[in-house]
Amino acid sequence: MSISFRQQNNIGFIEFDHPQAKVNILSAEVLQQFDAIVEEIKRKSEIKAVFILSKKKDIFIAGADIKEIEGINEKEEGVLKAQAGQNIFNQLEDLNILTIAVIDGVALGGGCELALACRYRIATFNEKVRIGLPEVNLGIIPGFGGTYRMPRLLGLEKGLRMIATGKVISGPEALKAGLVDRLYPAQGLEEHLLNFLEEVSPKPVTRRKPKKFKQKFLEDNPIGRLVLFKEFRRSVLESTKGFYPAPLKAVEVVEASVGKSREFALELERKGFSELVTTKVSKNLVKVFYLSEKYKKLTWPGTENLTAKPLNRAAVLGAGVMGGGIAQLLSFQGMSVRLKDINYEAIGKGLKAARKIFDQAVHKRKTSASFSRIRMAQISPALDYSGFPEADVVIEAVVENMDIKKKVFAELGKVTSPQALLCTNTSALSVTQMAQATQNPSRVIGLHFFNPVHRMPLIEIVKTDLTSLETLAAALQLVKRLGKTPIVVKDGCGFLVNRVLLGYINEAGRLLEEGAGLTQIDKLVTDFGLPMGPFLLTDEVGIDVGIKVLHILADGLGERFKPVETFEKIYKAGFLGKKSGKGFYVHGKSRSLNPKVMSMVTVHHRRAWNSQEAIDRMILLMVNEAALCLQEKIVEDPGAVDIGMIMGMGFPPFRGGLLRYADSLGIEMVIDRLRAFEKNFGPRFQPCPFLLKMQERQEKFFS
Repeated sequence: MSISFRQQNNIGFIEFDHPQAKVNILSAEVLQQFDAIVEEIKRKSEIKAVFILSKKKDIFIAGADIKEIEGINEKEEGVLKAQAGQNIFNQLEDLNILTIAVIDGVALGGGCELALACRYRIATFNEKVRIGLPEVNLGIIPGFGGTYRMPRLLGLEKGLRMIATGKVISGPEALKAGLVDRLYPAQGLEEHLLNFLEEVSPKPVTRRKPKKFKQKFLEDNPIGRLVLFKEFRRSVLESTKGFYPAPLKAVEVVEASVGKSREFALELERKGFSELVTTKVSKNLVKVFYLSEKYKKLTWPGTENLTAKPLNRAAVLGAGVMGGGIAQLLSFQGMSVRLKDINYEAIGKGLKAARKIFDQAVHKRKTSASFSRIRMAQISPALDYSGFPEADVVIEAVVENMDIKKKVFAELGKVTSPQALLCTNTSALSVTQMAQATQNPSRVIGLHFFNPVHRMPLIEIVKTDLTSLETLAAALQLVKRLGKTPIVVKDGCGFLVNRVLLGYINEAGRLLEEGAGLTQIDKLVTDFGLPMGPFLLTDEVGIDVGIKVLHILADGLGERFKPVETFEKIYKAGFLGKKSGKGFYVHGKSRSLNPKVMSMVTVHHRRAWNSQEAIDRMILLMVNEAALCLQEKIVEDPGAVDIGMIMGMGFPPFRGGLLRYADSLGIEMVIDRLRAFEKNFGPRFQPCPFLLKMQERQEKFFS
């Protein structure tokens, strides 16, 4: 049994504790068990109150069973499954006794909906408390009453925002919003619960605050609601670009249920849920969720039983934008950081970069000013290697020059502890060569952060043939501590993400030199679903960075990566992108096309614009390069490619990932298109042997 019931005098306790799982989930079987317990409670007239809690550490209920959601392929089935859950939570809501959800950890999706059906909600001060309805991230809306109860508890604006954005909030945030009624320490919790019961038994209490004028205007009259929902639709379309139907459906369902009965509102909800759960977008987002969870918890064969040494003291070598960003991330997670560079000007830039990120976090209320001051103070500057002998981990972030990096690693080998983890943030160069410059290459590994460090969720862990399993285990532990998602890649030119990405950007340059418009290409890519086009992305990263990596790739992998002539011209003219204020675009208060760049474009072979051909050239070139990476064992499986491209370059999750998208086209079609492009544009489109073997065996990347 996943649920148990016990009675103490006139108080009942429903306790969730799935025996074969680390988390509690609301599967159909668990819901039936819960329903039976609620029916039992209804028959016990002596019970005056029921507490619902979890015996799992840091978990209340993680949500519904995603495998069951994934298995829904007919709308009618979706309606029935949603209705079953709704009916059970209605029974809970209708109990004529006090019901109190006790949240000491994660309460998401169905877990949050169960708590909403209770009379009261109590959370602990546990920093692991996270409450919300993130169903839109799976391409669906809440189906167990969340769209009905959340707006009625928090108010239309706050409730709808929680649902349409999938926002998950902490305990203190939930208390402020009115989502929970009290926060208590986990220690001595049962006594606090009994005291709360005494407080609310004679006279019910509420945490709902009186509505302010603006809230009253927007929520309590038809004209205000019209404005509110219109603004929500605009905001949703702006953020999703119409690719994700779930947030819009959430707005539609909540708007249509305003002022209506519970029965009417829940019927709208289950119809909306059933329409979404069978869509391709939802199926793809569920697959991406599985991938994300897998790689967040990634272990590597041979490291499972290794206990990595705690990493508490760090040193960062190179105080540029990347070095400053890495130092900020380390200090944010509580590590003391020594930041070194060759002069005070460089150190100042690194500290300024770190300070800016902390200030933005305070401005967005993601952290407090006092927390930021304390964490910023943990970054100490240096012009020498003082402090490095005490570091548990050193991260090198100097310029992309192999001679300089080898010199740095030779020095690090002498000044650091023999047990220290030595990492390079190189984006394309050989980690093996750097490791060989040290006395002990087994402790050297690549940690390729993406820019901006604090926002990009991916880190490529670059493993050489010399890297020890202990070093790899320590690197995995560090990446997870930093809240990032790791993929392990073999040391090879450009690793995975940059190798796949730069070929696509170079192809965009070739389209430009065939007469296509720069903004036309960028718009085509965003219409496909990427967050930004190749030229704006290059401006964000830095044209100088892109050119350097392309040269490294061309030297290591061949002519297909030789930078197009236009890129070389722009770089030599000093247009470096956003960092210099001008690149393909002029960056300021607003962004506009840089007219000087267009004058540098030499059109070699003008072609008529064909949008489908253009997007296929850019995307299928990436598919072919990714297949080559699998062939060369740069990564071990297609999942690593897809999570890498989603989190490293923003490949649209609603398409399931780069290789799942290729599967949706069919390998036969992918190869046919590549062969046609090879005939028209040259050998860079030649289908790789890995793809041809897949075709021969009638395989997909994902079975």
